Amino acid sequence: MTEQNALADLIARFATSDGIHATAIPRLSLIRISSPTEPIHALHEPALCIVVQGRKQVILGDRIYRYGPEQHLVVSVDVPIIGQVTEASTERPYLCFRLDLDPGVLSALIMDAGLASGGNESDQAGLCLEPVTSELLSAAARLVGLLEAPRDAPILAPLAEREILYRLLTGSQGPRLREIAHAESKLQQVNRAIGWIKRNYHKPFRIESVAQEARMSASALHQHFKAVTAMSPLQYQKQLRLQEARRLILAQAMDAATAGHNVGYESPSQFSREYSRLFGAPPIRDIARMRAMPESAAQI
Repeated sequence: MTEQNALADLIARFATSDGIHATAIPRLSLIRISSPTEPIHALHEPALCIVVQGRKQVILGDRIYRYGPEQHLVVSVDVPIIGQVTEASTERPYLCFRLDLDPGVLSALIMDAGLASGGNESDQAGLCLEPVTSELLSAAARLVGLLEAPRDAPILAPLAEREILYRLLTGSQGPRLREIAHAESKLQQVNRAIGWIKRNYHKPFRIESVAQEARMSASALHQHFKAVTAMSPLQYQKQLRLQEARRLILAQAMDAATAGHNVGYESPSQFSREYSRLFGAPPIRDIARMRAMPESAAQI
């Protein structure tokens, strides 16, 4: 049995129904989907994703990332994405391993392993695809396998997680991941800007305030922010606003005008136009479509 098949069998064993399944192991989630999904808008947090069965595509700005069992996805900053499972069936469901990236765990491992923090920085996207290795698959399988040993997991799971992170840190994306733990890297400066926008998305946008938070000039922030997220800071804020408005309408049965006002829109007509542009339909039609979708598909 290959490492990939072993990991697929473990995920199928513990994710027996469609959806995203949080586990007893911190930061580890398992995903199962039995049919292709509609495009789903979401804010993707830093994570490692390994698809072992089926295929998916993720859109970030104008960039499209298509991947399956041959590659793994690494997300290094919070980014608004459009995700879609493109290949899945009842007989061969989409199966995915997801491990959220913890900057504290990364920092400790970087120090313990004597790896340089930061390094030669370059403007790279906040998402990247890399070929998956047998070593990474084996370490992921060991981590998932600990769900069968709850007595051992508190001791051994951190070791398996460290091995997974070590494989990433010593691979081709290692320099980018080491920037997550380096306080003054360009990636962390962009991350501080993202944090400011997330806290203040409902307020009027001022690039000077975001740049001050990032400790960069406005022009430098715009350049590096767009390189990492594939959008400008203002476009990023707009996506956060619209995603939150959609959540308010869907989860809290809020009317569109109130939801738009709550996220910072003064003009209902502007809100409706921008909502339609992002989600492909005005709020009433879009929410009706969302409510008709299986709950598990709407989470992906």
